[in-house]
Amino acid sequence: MEMKIFGMFDAGEVRVEDPGMKKVINMNAKLMLKSHGRIKYDPTRSKVNAVERLVNLLQVPGSRGKKHRIITGWITGKHTRCTNIVIDAFKIIEKKTGENPLKVFVKGIENAAPRDEVTSLEYGGAKYPQAVDVSPRRRLNLVLRYFVSGAYDKAFNKKATIVESLAKEIMAAADGSSESYAISKKNDSEKQADAAR
Repeated sequence: MEMKIFGMFDAGEVRVEDPGMKKVINMNAKLMLKSHGRIKYDPTRSKVNAVERLVNLLQVPGSRGKKHRIITGWITGKHTRCTNIVIDAFKIIEKKTGENPLKVFVKGIENAAPRDEVTSLEYGGAKYPQAVDVSPRRRLNLVLRYFVSGAYDKAFNKKATIVESLAKEIMAAADGSSESYAISKKNDSEKQADAAR
């Protein structure tokens, strides 16, 4: 019998098309995605399953840089609760698209991961924006953060639940729709980088 993620979703048929992201998107099938920090010595985090990383990010109170705009202290560290949110979101994706939700998730990651961004260089006391390529590892880090931030934005003080918002966010990213927070952030980042070339 083949191992499935959460015993429901088959990771065997998931293929990463983006050659740059192949090494960083880990989709190894495990029954329970909880490494208990055992792989904390892996600096690239490439041994940690991408779905587990999404669950872990959901547990962090929603701070944007230094702005604590959306505080979700009630969910901090509740791993089982966040795992259930992701499982329910994947079930919604499966129901609506009729596809394996892991495939949709990986497609969303590939579509919404920014390729260029802007950093600032300092020459003689003046700062200049400079366009730089984004490393595959950072592309994955950013896109997972955008998924969670976008889902929180759509659910906080709104009628939609976090489960529905997360499912919508991932499906919109997989379709390349500009309704997705992650896709709009990627486009902004790439536009700024084009202007700074």
